[in-house]
Amino acid sequence: MTDFLGLMKQAGELKAKMEAMQAELDRISVEGAAGGGLVTVTLSAKGAMKGVRVDASLLAPGEKEVLEDLLIAAHEEARRKAEAAVQDKMQALTGGLALPPGLKLF
Repeated sequence: MTDFLGLMKQAGELKAKMEAMQAELDRISVEGAAGGGLVTVTLSAKGAMKGVRVDASLLAPGEKEVLEDLLIAAHEEARRKAEAAVQDKMQALTGGLALPPGLKLF
């Protein structure tokens, strides 16, 4: 019974740490850029879009397709950085604990 109580205490502590990590992920911003910085997308580490910057040269007639492609590329780079930030935070939180694949803690 003591093992079960200890396990429940650890689960409660992990839950509290996860909630704190979730709040921290909202505050972390990552940027993705494309076209040599002509387009920049800013996301939170949770993936919420916080901002987009587009160089005025891409607003010229005939640049629509280029702008669309650069937006996608910048967003993809920012998304990869956000995923890496989440992974780093999770590894720090779990202390390298091997969790089953596909286990969603949040």
